Amino acid sequence: MRDLFSPLRALKKTWRCWVLFGSWALLLNNPAIGQVRLPRLIGENMVLQRDTELTLWGWAAANEAVTVVFSGKKYPTKASTDGKWVVKLPPQKAGGPFMMDILASNQITLKNILVGDVWLCSGQSNMVLPMERVKERYAKQIAEAGNPFIRQFLVPITFDFAHPKDDLTTGSWQAATPANVLTFSATAYFFARSLYEKYHVPIGLINASVGGSPAEAWLSGDALKAFPEYVQRAQKFQNTIYTDSIRHTEGAMVKAWYNALRKKDEGMKQVPWFETSVDAAAWPTMQIPGYWTDQGLKSIHGVVWFRKDIDVPASFMGKPAKLLLGRIVDSDSVYVNGMFIGATGYQYPPRRYTVPDSILKAGKNTIVVRVINTSERGGFIADKPYTLSAGGEVLDLKGTWQYKVGAMSDTLPPVTFFQYTPGGLFNGMIAPVTNFAIKGAIWYQGESNTMQAAKYHAVFSAVITDWRKQWGQGDFPFLFVQLANYLPVKTSEKGWPELREAQRKTLSLPNTGMAVTIDIGEWNDLHPLNKEDVGKRLALAAQHFAYHDKKVVHTGPTFLSMRDEGNKLILTFANIGSGLSSKGEALKHFTIAGVDKNFVEAQAVIRGREVVVWSDGVSHPVAVRYGWEDNPQGGNLYNNEGLPASPFRTDDEP
Repeated sequence: MRDLFSPLRALKKTWRCWVLFGSWALLLNNPAIGQVRLPRLIGENMVLQRDTELTLWGWAAANEAVTVVFSGKKYPTKASTDGKWVVKLPPQKAGGPFMMDILASNQITLKNILVGDVWLCSGQSNMVLPMERVKERYAKQIAEAGNPFIRQFLVPITFDFAHPKDDLTTGSWQAATPANVLTFSATAYFFARSLYEKYHVPIGLINASVGGSPAEAWLSGDALKAFPEYVQRAQKFQNTIYTDSIRHTEGAMVKAWYNALRKKDEGMKQVPWFETSVDAAAWPTMQIPGYWTDQGLKSIHGVVWFRKDIDVPASFMGKPAKLLLGRIVDSDSVYVNGMFIGATGYQYPPRRYTVPDSILKAGKNTIVVRVINTSERGGFIADKPYTLSAGGEVLDLKGTWQYKVGAMSDTLPPVTFFQYTPGGLFNGMIAPVTNFAIKGAIWYQGESNTMQAAKYHAVFSAVITDWRKQWGQGDFPFLFVQLANYLPVKTSEKGWPELREAQRKTLSLPNTGMAVTIDIGEWNDLHPLNKEDVGKRLALAAQHFAYHDKKVVHTGPTFLSMRDEGNKLILTFANIGSGLSSKGEALKHFTIAGVDKNFVEAQAVIRGREVVVWSDGVSHPVAVRYGWEDNPQGGNLYNNEGLPASPFRTDDEP
């Protein structure tokens, strides 16, 4: 008799197979159920900190046994009920490469691990700024960057207002090669290179920095409690409905602004103004570089087109050409002989465009630049390169250009930079790495706090203290860059000078060092290109504070004390090295004041290991300032080792 139940039995058997398959699939795809997993920071090519206890961590199934095998030894542990596991490794000597196995229900093998010194690199855009941005200046250094013992982990920009994250979203360790180094922080790379050249120990860089970020964005929730106004701001953004609404509203406003501008732009209608056939004989002219508000064109926002005819020699033919257009406020699209060759979306990057050899021709060529200005003044930044070059020949493009207004508009509506909110960057980018042992931290930040410079000492000190608490490694070396000279030369008692003073005062915290850069900034660029000296000066501080080389002169003269001597004030300094120097000229940028606090230009001379300051117009001086300007060009107090003195004031009032 036919088994009437056989189809049912077959169905049940099939069902059991699918359930079993599904269970295995679930195990394979859910790290919390039976598959060991590592944080992004622990991976192949990583650098581990030498000579200190190491923490390794990850996730697995609840109560799962996990074993780490490293350098021939096994380190067993067990995941907790929530799937988290931690292993402690004893201090390791510098060296490598090594392999590491993590054994559980599955196995992970990590290759090419080094043990050396790990530095956390943080701050804002001057720490972000990659080698790619300075590749013309450092072409030789980039070509020679093949050093597998210098590595960077680039932390992705992430913020969170609700709670600290336990892992990073992306990222991997990359060794310095001519290709990879283009993404390295330029400051951090030169810092690492300088240390490696002296100590020949592997250097790992954890680059957790965000352009434009204020110091308070890097504070933990606990540290923010000392600043109630920051807590209040952070709490507003914990409401995701609120933040999503802002994103939607502001995104729509920005999109509408650009769409309306394009529709109004006369240069994009019928025959576009970038075409070579356009008759521009009647277009007015202005001198480039420069702001258009300084040259007769009223302060407008919107689109202005610029055009220049140039004569290109036959020797340029058959060679790729490089077009440099300095910096432009705010964004630009560039055309050569009617062909689009590139665009830049915001004001800070240098404009560097490659012109294919098929576009240029011997004789007359036309360059057209469509500039969009969103707010403040629009134009071309002075003292930057404006050239067309090929095969070693260079054509200067500065001078007379034609221009025509394409469209006028209201200013672009402001948008919210969520990543600048207090606490957000700590939660997203610092909290996930605090288990990873480090040698110390380097920091380049402060530009975004110049409008609240009076608060910076408290906030920055809190960052240092907070991070040391979070890592639990004691007072690890914290080395930072004092803001460089910037802005047109003028006297200012707030902003940049006040923030530099706040940075100088932060040296009162133990194991802190400061690289002074008052002599290597650029008046017209928030991001000065000389990052090699910045890195080297940070490395000098590291040699002193992290490597305990007390013979190294690690910084320039730092104001120590003052006494009066009749109508003169006598200043003493720390860090004078083998002596004080005025770079061969009379000392400049000293000012002096009496009890009225009216500071006037002073005379100053070096007397042995001291500086004597006076003014015939101040009979009873009580205070001195040095380099107390946004951009004190010509300040020339150094030590004999060639390191500049930090700007300072002896009075406590701004």
